[in-house]
Amino acid sequence: MHIAPYDNRNEPIVDIDDGLVPLNYFNIVKLTQGQHFDYAVPGYETCVVPATGTVDVAVDGAHYPDLGNRTEDVWDGEPEGVYVPVGAKVRLTCKSPQAEIFVAGAKYDRVLEPFDVRAADLDVVQYGSDDTKTHRKIKHILGSNHHDRVGRLLVSELFTVGEGGWSGFPSHKHDTDRKADDGSMAETRHDETYNFRFKPNYGSGLQMLQREDGKPGDAYHIVDGSTICLDKGYHPCAVLPGYQMYYFTILGGFSQRSLKQHFQPTHAHQLHTIPGIMDMVSKFK
Repeated sequence: MHIAPYDNRNEPIVDIDDGLVPLNYFNIVKLTQGQHFDYAVPGYETCVVPATGTVDVAVDGAHYPDLGNRTEDVWDGEPEGVYVPVGAKVRLTCKSPQAEIFVAGAKYDRVLEPFDVRAADLDVVQYGSDDTKTHRKIKHILGSNHHDRVGRLLVSELFTVGEGGWSGFPSHKHDTDRKADDGSMAETRHDETYNFRFKPNYGSGLQMLQREDGKPGDAYHIVDGSTICLDKGYHPCAVLPGYQMYYFTILGGFSQRSLKQHFQPTHAHQLHTIPGIMDMVSKFK
């Protein structure tokens, strides 16, 4: 499902128990200096990530000051985040002239401890190549570095490197919990939500969605601020030549946090032609 950009007035874009991606939660909060925003999400752990601007974050008595360092856009510095336990009361207070804050969430049934993630704590991987049109960098905010401190939530920022090209290729899916013959997980169900940005911001791209291998699928024209919700199917995306693409990624697992992707059989041989792809796969834990 494609949700076109709109003024959400600090109300959730993907609310709890969403009909398409019930394991995800997503809000965009916009504040000006001195303003604050309070929230609590029962049944969901969340992560606060400023897209731009700086905020103080209070979580049930814990205080994380001066979160966020980006002024112009998401390309202007490294991401930072605060992990928020299930149902915790949060207050965001804007310290900069203005701020845009992503709030990502995943359904979970235990209460853990809050913590902050600063630039030095990121788990960064770069893979692909210019030749294969797949060159990109992933900055995991809640990735494998924090696996033991989070329930089911994975939060990352993905950037195309250079101008133009594909992400999420070779095409993969993660819409069912399925075991291999040896009893290990061959695929895990993870609902996924994206929010896209482009540089310059009048750029655009394409989100593909193919439900079954070998059969026609759907395509969505994505623009700056588009939100995509993915419940099932293979889902590569692309950016027009001459533009850079970014997407904020929320993954919520059904039975476990570690993501096990199933690569589309038609294109699986390209796992061996794209540099660093297996390193990328190992970081989604």
